[in-house]
Amino acid sequence: MKRTIIFWILALLITLGSAVYQRATGPTYPIRGKINLNDNDIKYSLGRSHGGTTNHTVEIKTDDPALEGYVIWKRYKTKDDWTKTPMLYKDGTLSAELPNQPPAGKLEYQVTLQAGDKTLTLPEKDSVIIRFKGDVPTLILIIHVLAMFTGMLFSNRAAIESFTKEANLKFLTLCTLGLITVGGMILGPIVQKYAFGAYWTGWPFGTDLTDNKTAIAFIAWILAAISVYKFKNPRRWVIAAAIITLAVYLIPHSMFGSELDYSKLPQQ
Repeated sequence: MKRTIIFWILALLITLGSAVYQRATGPTYPIRGKINLNDNDIKYSLGRSHGGTTNHTVEIKTDDPALEGYVIWKRYKTKDDWTKTPMLYKDGTLSAELPNQPPAGKLEYQVTLQAGDKTLTLPEKDSVIIRFKGDVPTLILIIHVLAMFTGMLFSNRAAIESFTKEANLKFLTLCTLGLITVGGMILGPIVQKYAFGAYWTGWPFGTDLTDNKTAIAFIAWILAAISVYKFKNPRRWVIAAAIITLAVYLIPHSMFGSELDYSKLPQQ
């Protein structure tokens, strides 16, 4: 009993670690930093993802009313001219709005702050790329995330179980396959449809790594499930499926994801 608890704790730690890494390295994670301007330390967080039909608000929290700023932006991968939007100061915050875009539409933007003769640009070198998406029903999104997270947990637990003398792999393997099926292969496309207007944007229809890596993990666990019924020693298949799953989970979420081609939109 004690050993089982330890194994579950270890599996949970691996799962949490991979989830944090995936989120922190993904292209939708906000760009954060800290600058000093006019003898004030200013922390900033520049968003790279926005859901719904509202505009995206770019905010810089500062208690210095003398601080001014503006945002320059344009549609991503277009020859549009840059638009300059002044930031307004209210209740200790400078803010400006970026116009909402169709699902999978992207804008690139930079923030410039001014205090007297001092000017700073955020980020200093490259623009921030923000992707817009449609609203996903909360319940569907919660079940999707929980199923994928729990599937990863069972995958790690199955791998650990494989190294024990009397490994009971059938239950853990089937649970992992079931969770990945529900979370990734059923709810995943539904979430994708709500967010970006297409059920599947991975191979052979696109390059979305989220879709592709989910399919790879799904196939790996199908093979593992077959092995626990057909082979006397399925450990290697289960361990291989778990390693593949961990590897694909470590790929940043939304890499090479859905992206609107503005050139295909009707000319206004």
